[in-house]
Amino acid sequence: MKKPRITVIGSINMDLVTVAENMPEQGETISGDSFKTLPGGKGANQAVAAARLGAEVHMIGKVGDDPFGRALLENFKTQGVNTDPIETEAGTSSGLANIIVSNHDNRIIIIAGANGEVNPDYVNGFKKQIGASDYVLIQFEIPKRTIEHILDLCETLGVPVIINPAPAMQLDDVHWEKAAYITPNDNEAEKLFAYDTDGLPKFHERLIITNGAKGASFFREDRMITVPTEKVEVTDTTGAGDTFNGALAVALAEGKALEEAVAFANKAASLSVQKLGAQSGMPKREEME
Repeated sequence: MKKPRITVIGSINMDLVTVAENMPEQGETISGDSFKTLPGGKGANQAVAAARLGAEVHMIGKVGDDPFGRALLENFKTQGVNTDPIETEAGTSSGLANIIVSNHDNRIIIIAGANGEVNPDYVNGFKKQIGASDYVLIQFEIPKRTIEHILDLCETLGVPVIINPAPAMQLDDVHWEKAAYITPNDNEAEKLFAYDTDGLPKFHERLIITNGAKGASFFREDRMITVPTEKVEVTDTTGAGDTFNGALAVALAEGKALEEAVAFANKAASLSVQKLGAQSGMPKREEME
């Protein structure tokens, strides 16, 4: 069976991860337990997740001309992600995410940096690559106008798109309708997709809603189907949603039915939360099997 061909268009960050026993209150200073710099960014995480599961992955995004940018490019190569489309943006820092991990949960502040320079003209340079993809994955850590352009372009090219709408941002109906699937978590779904008079969220036929330890849900014939996940010992939830999305794209590109694809993605996410860092816990295919 040929490798699934996944193109990810999105953010590339360096994660600055602080681990502490408790979250500080407003104005409070506390002592932390540890600090690490780890490759991250929702786009980059999803690319690594898909590559580890056996896909041919091409990453479209930008890094800054700084030490973090060089380290991020090297990490992609180590993980087997094709970096040919990635550009280094002169005079701009790489994207950063400040992450505090405490009590098996996290709080994150993102600095866009070079991710803010991922514009439609840059994306247009890779039409051939995008058109040859089985699936395109996008998230909301790049400019909104670029997201809309990608959806328009993929519709023209006939390539299915998975939108991971994180952090939550509203699109117009025309662009939501261009997605094959939309993968909010339960909080994002509540913010973005109001329930109609039939008791169904807007665009429910495209939604796959993730809900952490409870698994993930999708709709079939106006009925919600929940696919449970495995119970595991949680170390760090950072990147679990990105692992889910990367795995979902791989499973769908391999021709798995939706329920089977969601179960596959759940399993990958449950493995990922057992280690610290967004990418370090992402499973390889042999771990899944």
